Formats: sequence, structure tokens, C-alpha cells
Amino acid sequence: MARVRIAAVQMVSAPEVAPNLEAARRLVAQAADAGAQLVALPEYFCVLGRHESDKLRLRERDGAGPIQDALAGMAQRHRLWLVGGTVPIACADPARVRSACLVYDSAGRRVARYDKMHLFTFHAGAERYDETRTIEPGDSPIALESPFGRLGLSVCYDLRFPELYRRCGNVDLWFVPSAFTAVTGAA
Repeated sequence: MARVRIAAVQMVSAPEVAPNLEAARRLVAQAADAGAQLVALPEYFCVLGRHESDKLRLRERDGAGPIQDALAGMAQRHRLWLVGGTVPIACADPARVRSACLVYDSAGRRVARYDKMHLFTFHAGAERYDETRTIEPGDSPIALESPFGRLGLSVCYDLRFPELYRRCGNVDLWFVPSAFTAVTGAA
């Protein structure tokens, strides 16, 4: 695998999409200006709501919507590959979404979609999370060929399930976009 400059964007996402997309655009532009050829955004970069159900109102049809358009535009504008954190994608169950990690090539074409397979449940005092209430799990691990080698995709809590990684075989570079609170990060 040839040398590649990669940027991992860290951001504090808010409950509204517009300021998050603006922050992502600014940070991806900074990474591109610094020579990044591949940029990764975090899980829930587009919205980290106050309630788990907030992502339902923002769901997009697969392949269309302002969040997906923004990701494609950033990749194309800066001529880089972009791992788009996670995007809430509509599924058959109207009460849930798929938490999809989307990858775009330097022409702005989507080249991969991975749906988070392992959903997080956590209860400690006042802080409670149960992704199974609003997210439908994916069922297929994903690895893809790129100019930078074979890339593997997973999301956050998937990290605790090594069989997902074994099923993808040889991978040069894993992406695991994640979002934690102070409490869940310690869990």
C-alpha cells in the first residue's frame, strides 16, 4: 500500500443538521488543504440529538437527501475519498432507520454503504441509550477496494464483535466511526 494522508475529523455534533454540515464542510476543507486524500467523519456527525428518536425526522431515502448530497459534494469539491460517519437512512420499519456509513470517491460517487450491525444499549443512572428502539441493524460486513488499499467499515459498538472483522478477510485499513458521551466512553 502506498503512502496516504488521512484525516480523522473530530467534532461536537449538535441537534440540528445545518450547523453540523457547515462544520463538516469546514473541517473537510481544512483536511484537504493539509493534503488529506482520505477523510473520515464521526458517527452521528450530521446530528447528535437530544433524543434517540431525533434521527427519525432526519432520515433520508437511500441515495438521495441533503446529507448525502453534502457528502458527495465535499468529496467531489476536494477530490478526496470521504468516509461519511453515519447517516440515518430510511428502512421498511417507519419507526426505525439504518445507521449507514457511506463512502464516496474523489468524483463524489458513493462506492460503499455499511449498515451498523451491533446496536448499543446502555443504562446508568439518568443516562440511557437503546439503539434497538430506533435503528434497524444491518446484516452484512463490508470491505471495499480503493486506491489506498482494501478498506473495512464498521461503526462504534461493532468494535466489540471480532467476528465482523474476521468475516471481511484481509483489510489494509479499518474505519470505525464512533460517538461517545463522557459516560458511555468509559463503559
